[in-house]
Amino acid sequence: MLDWQRGSRAREGRAAMEAKRIARHELHELVDALPEAETHAAKRYLEYLRYRQLPGLQALLDAPEEEEELTEATRNRLRERLQEAEAGHTISHDEIQREFGS
Repeated sequence: MLDWQRGSRAREGRAAMEAKRIARHELHELVDALPEAETHAAKRYLEYLRYRQLPGLQALLDAPEEEEELTEATRNRLRERLQEAEAGHTISHDEIQREFGS
């Protein structure tokens, strides 16, 4: 790479960092100016933007909602497991790793 190319890339990098700093500053100003009633919606949208890049998340978001109703037997089993967990009858993460591998 030639010296002038290195200098040009360094300038581009500094310009990009400055643009990012300005954009973040502007975002902070917008958040500070939000009406209190809109902060929850803004928080949820910013969280969406932050986490939408996670692998597999879009597939999960696009998946159809479960339409199948739980049977009474399934509801009973869920209640039993919840009661067991609340009573402290749980399996530690270490035990699961030992049994199924990590």
